[in-house]
Amino acid sequence: MAPNIATNTVVDLDGLLAFVRPRHHAILLTTRADGRPQGSPLTCGVDDSGRVVVSTYPERAKTRNAKRDPRVSLIVLSDEWNGAWVQIDGTAEVIDSPDSVEPLVEYFRNISGEHPDWDEYRAAMVKQGKSIIRITPERWSPLSTGGFPAHLAQDN
Repeated sequence: MAPNIATNTVVDLDGLLAFVRPRHHAILLTTRADGRPQGSPLTCGVDDSGRVVVSTYPERAKTRNAKRDPRVSLIVLSDEWNGAWVQIDGTAEVIDSPDSVEPLVEYFRNISGEHPDWDEYRAAMVKQGKSIIRITPERWSPLSTGGFPAHLAQDN
């Protein structure tokens, strides 16, 4: 059996967003008050303005950290463990309820499609006090897959 060869595909912003749109599993990296990283596994999407968006609550560590230091990184993963991934570095903007309601509607639409009752959804978002984090991509890694470096795979 031939070994898997690692890949790194450089993409522009449009290529990055095309890669991220169908992938919703990610790890958000924010900075704690003591300077250490805080990793949060989560669901993400892409909004109509090309920002990566995350639904959350104001009490969560990721939310507090992003408010204090908006420099964040997001590792977007494929559904399959050995699938492609990308790291995005950017600036986070946190929007709290009630201003978060319409961005949360857009988040839901872009990930799941239409809701059967938007009034009910909006009311639930307000009742739950939901926040949204919008991350503007500033730089990103190549789209990557794991495996052997090409020169080692040829020797096997």
